[in-house]
Amino acid sequence: MTRKQKRLSIIAAGAGFLIAATGLTFYALGQKASYFYMPADLQTATLEPGQRIRLGGLVEKGTIIRGQGTQVSFGVTDKENSVKVTYTGILPDLFREDQGVITEGTFGADGVFVADSVLAKHDENYMPKEVADSLKAKGVWQDEQAGGGS
Repeated sequence: MTRKQKRLSIIAAGAGFLIAATGLTFYALGQKASYFYMPADLQTATLEPGQRIRLGGLVEKGTIIRGQGTQVSFGVTDKENSVKVTYTGILPDLFREDQGVITEGTFGADGVFVADSVLAKHDENYMPKEVADSLKAKGVWQDEQAGGGS
């Protein structure tokens, strides 16, 4: 093998390694992606069984039901549709009715969203950006309510 052939084989091997590493990285990131939906979006969405998603909206008034221990169920609404959510764990301190929330999890066999994490607003002027943008597009949430939402 000449010096030129050795150099080209090293460059080719390095390029192959970089391509393989990049491909594996994108594959791994694609497996962890959670898509964001509002309750109205779920009517037209085709979700695979067990697919992880983020469900966002407002905590529906009168739907918070505390069960045994840390189990709680509540509704998430975008003022058009509502989705029942169950969650086992400690809720954020600022979790309450008519406030912005994003839950992450999967749908159970009974059609109830089983959340494994719940994110609530962090002060009275904040609405999660994804939720605020979706609610604004539907004409449900006004800028003066969202305050520093962006």
